[in-house]
Amino acid sequence: MPESRFAARLAAVGQHASDVGVDAVLVTPGPDLRYLVGYDAVPLERLTCLVVPAHGPASMVVPGLERLAALASPVGRLGLTLHAWGETDNPYALVASLLPDARTVAVDDHMWAQKVLALRAAMPGVEQVLGGPILAARRMRKDPDEVAALMAAGAAIDRVHERVSTWLRAGRTEREVAGDIAEAIIDEGHVRVDFIIVGSGPNGASPHHEVSDRVIEPGDIVVVDIGGTMPDGYRSDCTRTYAIGRPSSDFEDSYAVLKQAQAAAVAHARAGVTCESVDDAARSVLSDAGLGEQFIHRTGHGIGLETHEEPYIVMGNRLMLEAGMAFSIEPGFYSEGRFGARIEDIVIATEDGVVIANNTTRDLVIA
Repeated sequence: MPESRFAARLAAVGQHASDVGVDAVLVTPGPDLRYLVGYDAVPLERLTCLVVPAHGPASMVVPGLERLAALASPVGRLGLTLHAWGETDNPYALVASLLPDARTVAVDDHMWAQKVLALRAAMPGVEQVLGGPILAARRMRKDPDEVAALMAAGAAIDRVHERVSTWLRAGRTEREVAGDIAEAIIDEGHVRVDFIIVGSGPNGASPHHEVSDRVIEPGDIVVVDIGGTMPDGYRSDCTRTYAIGRPSSDFEDSYAVLKQAQAAAVAHARAGVTCESVDDAARSVLSDAGLGEQFIHRTGHGIGLETHEEPYIVMGNRLMLEAGMAFSIEPGFYSEGRFGARIEDIVIATEDGVVIANNTTRDLVIA
């Protein structure tokens, strides 16, 4: 990411803070820090804090022993002033000294409570508010480089799904299959495995089941939901449903409805429609077929430097989609004690539709 992009993000956050009456935004290690300055700092008990004032240049407070690590990141090329503190210094007082006239500061949503309270003690009388509304407003709208990163992440996880059916067979455990998937996620270009769900048979009815020692049996339906982090920090997330042998005709009929629901939501999504209307596009198809009560979660979530971030595709969210917003579309149905099914793609909204990051078959794959 070019330094000019980070500089523009810092300027936009400072302007947004000014617009909403916040004097500064304080950002500690996590996805917000990486988004703003490209520094993937490890969250530690020592305070690292980016200070983005509503007026004036941003700066960063860092532990002295991490100063060189910060300079080795894009921070060093951005020309930010670094305020290094020693082991016996009070870094919270140092942050306060940079904002002597502040009345309201926004703290990032991932900031540890320990640090929030220490900043509050160092800045008595200064109101703290959540920085999420300021930061999410920027992070939701992906620029072309971010779209390219998400497309590359989608292609990488697609290559894993293309191999999953070779590992799924009766007699193997979910955990054994997950081990093969984990190796493939790294082999296909990710630097970290974020999650692996192999939900076979009745375990597939739990949308966030991970893996167990259950032995996969003939006739099982298997939900495989996997994702990882690419070297640039952007995430993948894709779900496909598999069958160990030919399933019942009733299940195949229900799965055909699920495909229609997912396709309807993809066709509906675009800039200018609400998040809840995308949810409704999928949910109404399932409800009309008598499967609505088995669709027990939202239709999707935003994705970028986090697997789950804004915007959320759920009833009640009247946020209007804009070009560049990236999110999942993943309806499912779940029959407790029997099976589950889900189809998930990552899409990026455009003015006239979406770009789809995941392009392996959405058919039920017979392993």
